[in-house]
Amino acid sequence: MKMLTLGRTGIVTPQNAFGALPIQRVNLETAVKILRRAYEGGMTFYDTARGYTDSEEKLGAAFGDMRDKVYIATKTLARTPDKLWEDLETSLKNLRTDYLDLYQLHFVQQCYAPGDGTGMYEAMLQAKEEGKIRHIGITAHKIGIAEEIVQSGLYEVLQFPFSYLATDRDIALVESCRKAGMGFLAMKGLSGGLLTNAKACMAFMLQYEVLPIWGIQRMEELEEWLSFFEEEPVLDEECRSVIEKDRAELLDGFCRGCGYCAPCSQDIIISQCARISQMIRRAPSADWMTEYWQKEMERVEDCTECGACMTRCPYELDIPALLRKNLEDYREIIAGRRTV
Repeated sequence: MKMLTLGRTGIVTPQNAFGALPIQRVNLETAVKILRRAYEGGMTFYDTARGYTDSEEKLGAAFGDMRDKVYIATKTLARTPDKLWEDLETSLKNLRTDYLDLYQLHFVQQCYAPGDGTGMYEAMLQAKEEGKIRHIGITAHKIGIAEEIVQSGLYEVLQFPFSYLATDRDIALVESCRKAGMGFLAMKGLSGGLLTNAKACMAFMLQYEVLPIWGIQRMEELEEWLSFFEEEPVLDEECRSVIEKDRAELLDGFCRGCGYCAPCSQDIIISQCARISQMIRRAPSADWMTEYWQKEMERVEDCTECGACMTRCPYELDIPALLRKNLEDYREIIAGRRTV
């Protein structure tokens, strides 16, 4: 597996990393087994966040006694220095460590900079000076904010959505990071579960100087990613065909299921209802056809188009239109008038 140096941090790791958001959904024993197996299989970089419920605690349980063997990155949703320090101390305790390899400002709506009045960047610098964090990172979902972050030269690592559904502008962002000596963590490499061909996803990533962090919840998922340590995928005709087909079907606006649009005033589960047709077709499961989901989909009729969800959507999607489109398609599928 290709080794990658994460920008100017000096962190050297295989280009195949572990995204720890999904392990919050499994029990502690299962999570520790998965994390230890990931390390045994070759993964050395692990990304989590204060906002991922007990994910940090599970990482701490897995690696607290072998801290020097892995790189650990976490994040804070704090918007004030006091909250940042509180989150940092909690993360260190949860992770059973006295330092973080990478600490990231999470899901930012601006590029925090020295002297901007927030004190956020100064707090990060102080934490680094005290040795509690070794490198400063930031995560963004909106391309304009991400571009501003790179131009600022203030951060060592940027985390941004990147997959084979990337636009030319997204790819240019990766190149800008490379030129600036800034590490690039690629989140949402499976676009929220809509991309299902792991080989094609990995082959695409290996073309670029990015570190993909794959969200992993089950041992069988992990084993597929670990198999690439033995046989590194190449972007062959088979992979190109998969990519071209998915790009043709998905590039016209799609929901990645991140959930940042919530809450909905009408209790619509937007993160699923706005993409349920694609999930049924791409990750077939009878679970999407149950009475429960049929009832939840009918809530779409209650949408008032207030626009609150669109103001929160990192990808600036027309969510009411996506909901209506999915409801119409879903009804056709349930009625048997449209095939899956």
